[in-house]
Amino acid sequence: MNIVWIILVSVSIVVAACTGRLDALTRAMFDGAKAAVEISLFLLGIVSLWLGITKILEDAGIITRIARFFKPVITRFFKAVPPDHPAITSITLNLLANFFGLGNAATPLGIKAMQDLQSLNADKDTVSYEMMLFIVLNTASIQLVPFTVVGILSAYGSTNPAGIVLPTICTTVLMAACAVTVLQLFRRFKK
Repeated sequence: MNIVWIILVSVSIVVAACTGRLDALTRAMFDGAKAAVEISLFLLGIVSLWLGITKILEDAGIITRIARFFKPVITRFFKAVPPDHPAITSITLNLLANFFGLGNAATPLGIKAMQDLQSLNADKDTVSYEMMLFIVLNTASIQLVPFTVVGILSAYGSTNPAGIVLPTICTTVLMAACAVTVLQLFRRFKK
């Protein structure tokens, strides 16, 4: 990937020099850097807000109630995981964070879920089916409201930042179903 970036930057500099537009290239580089910092700070605010709300919900005991509510669904998907194992709570919280479009907040929960699933894995050098299923569901990340994307769109002045909600729901549900189906097909072919 580094080579690709070096090639892109080099070609941009050569083309800008040949066309006499080095000043435009320099301006674009600084404008891009400024926009990247602004968006990063904006996203940091969104993630901090939701991590704070998650911590409040956790301290209030609501997280465990939510996990208990979704436990029947999660245990149905992850049949080899004991119902009272901490992996169920970690998986539930990760999928819920993704469900609300908080991908960055879901990352630590996903790492914890994988660690919990690894503790159940008999062969530590091989990925278990439950780990593969979790990766597939996490990657597909069914989203109800993509708060991060809506936040970015509103920051850039979109007239309808929530216009992506329905397409996001449809796309992520369809992709999750396709991903789980493909995983099931590979599992059957392997046997």
